[in-house]
Amino acid sequence: MRPSKIKAKLARREPVLVTALALTDASLFELASLMGFDGIWLDLEHHAHSVETAATLMRAARVGTADVMARPAKGEFMRLARLLEAGANGIMYPRCDNAQEARDLVTWSKFHPRGKRGIDSANADNPYCMMPLAPYVAYANEQTFLVAQIEDPAALEHVDEIAEVDGIDVLFFGPGDFGVLSGIPGQWEHPSSTAAIKRIAAAAERAGKAWGMPSPTVERTRELLDMGARFLAHGADIIMVKSGLEAIQDKFATLGFTFDRTR
Repeated sequence: MRPSKIKAKLARREPVLVTALALTDASLFELASLMGFDGIWLDLEHHAHSVETAATLMRAARVGTADVMARPAKGEFMRLARLLEAGANGIMYPRCDNAQEARDLVTWSKFHPRGKRGIDSANADNPYCMMPLAPYVAYANEQTFLVAQIEDPAALEHVDEIAEVDGIDVLFFGPGDFGVLSGIPGQWEHPSSTAAIKRIAAAAERAGKAWGMPSPTVERTRELLDMGARFLAHGADIIMVKSGLEAIQDKFATLGFTFDRTR
């Protein structure tokens, strides 16, 4: 298992920037990692990736320096463990609703005495039985980072208790699901979202943990950094490709070209 770039930066209280890659071309993971991003967000909650596909993408990322943060779906603790064995440096856990669920996340992600993660050591994280078992277990516990997503408005009532769970490194606000569950989809700057961000930031500060969220612009990122955020996500390959294609259409439409968009 490689040392976590993200854990090291958080320990130094430096800002962390991750970007999301949804397309299953290993070249994208290789490129982003070679470019030196702090982390690549690999989502298995909303995408149909198998663990086998995820392992291939993570293998490509290991040529560079970026951590891979894998997100399973809520309650997928066995899948979570396989993602760690395949080489994920950290886990983002969605819809973390209370302290018990946060403790379950730690239990399944950390080896004894910090948790009850099962041992195999024959996969990429050891790597492949090359590291003696005792130092491997200790090093994996030390280097694996855990991000608890606060997405349900009801979870805000438990955010202080979640932040205080030993082993949780980051509280991460999910504005998309929060907006949908609050009945304000797409209203990113709604007062209830702003209040949620402040509440999460305060809980993280009290517990001595990092916090963050997705950020759409440099200007918004500066605001979040001023509020104490240190774990930011920006960009997604599918959005970058869409924006590039739209830019082509906008430019060539001035020459009379037309495009039959289906949506």
